Amino acid sequence: MIRSLVHRRRQWGAAALVVTVAAIPLTAKVWAGNDDKDTRATAACTTSTPFVSGTAGYHTFRIPALVRVGGGRSGVLVAFAEGRRSSAADHGDIEVVSRRSTDGGCRWGPLTRVSDNGRNVAGNPAPVVDPASGDIVLLTIRQSGSVTQPEIEAGGVAPGDSRRVYVQRSADAGATWSRATEITRSVKPAGWRWYATGPGHGIALTQRHPGRLVVAANHTTARGSGAHLLYSDDHGRSWRVGALDHHTDGRLRPDENAVAELPDGRLYVNARDQGGSHPATRLDTYSADGGTRFTAPYQPRPKLVAPVVKGALLYADDAACPALLFSAPEHPRERRHLTVRRSTDAGRTWAREAVVAAGPAAYSDLAPTGRDGVAVLYETGTTKSTERIELRRLTLTCR
Repeated sequence: MIRSLVHRRRQWGAAALVVTVAAIPLTAKVWAGNDDKDTRATAACTTSTPFVSGTAGYHTFRIPALVRVGGGRSGVLVAFAEGRRSSAADHGDIEVVSRRSTDGGCRWGPLTRVSDNGRNVAGNPAPVVDPASGDIVLLTIRQSGSVTQPEIEAGGVAPGDSRRVYVQRSADAGATWSRATEITRSVKPAGWRWYATGPGHGIALTQRHPGRLVVAANHTTARGSGAHLLYSDDHGRSWRVGALDHHTDGRLRPDENAVAELPDGRLYVNARDQGGSHPATRLDTYSADGGTRFTAPYQPRPKLVAPVVKGALLYADDAACPALLFSAPEHPRERRHLTVRRSTDAGRTWAREAVVAAGPAAYSDLAPTGRDGVAVLYETGTTKSTERIELRRLTLTCR
């Protein structure tokens, strides 16, 4: 969840936020495949590895997403990924899988297959927790495993083989899942070709339209690309397209995006620029009506440095000094140097807070772990970022 279930209205404070990553001593515990019955102490745990490529019958794990269900010590972290059976490619035999942690991300339960499309693609996990029921609502996409993104974007793929959108839910914090139900007709207008939910968590609004679920998504047409928001006012049972920004001039090409709710009720949305002619790689905008419309088209954010990659947002309202957090690689061209940055002015300016991974790193997601705690789930490795998906626990403090 992005914000606590019981919202506490806060104002942007003058105090600065510092994100500290506890140093890992040589004797610190770094858990990998532990199950929930493991009784070893977790006090020294700062990092864990829920997904390792080349294990459990999967060639590669990619596309992380993370949510927290419940509060206090009983909260459950649920980590999602795409399990790619035969290669690291974005097409082929791909499933959505998950693992659960009941101790803040130190130890992980067994791997669960959440969404399976035979030998085709089920991917782009975009989970959001419904505060009314506590259920996890999960949006995903499906497509034929034999077609590629360029083929879909070119428009020559049959509708049944192209990108389709599904929803399912879990009433037990990710232990079991309902059957996936297709909602393509409700959220993908005629003429849209490529389509992607998230990836990464959605949010439940607390102020304007309280209880509304909002998930970021993106699309292409024959004339360009765009990013949009999906929303549900019936606890995730039905969905519709809300705020939408589509570009056709090639200057900006909004793509994968993320959304967070600010203290004043506005939504802040930050997107990847996929090959636009403007030199900036990050774009952003706002919504003042709960995600129904954007207040303005996406604008470049050139001082927010990152390669072309999916980034994650989280408004940390449970911290002593609340702030908007953004995680993504900080290298201007390469997917490496994963960094958490913070903003105390609604995304207008950003400051570096913690380097999570100095080497290869790509997609990431963020979730709270309790007061002053945040978890970063991210792709990383020694020589390439597709080797494993790690979780790092951060502590938020004030200067």
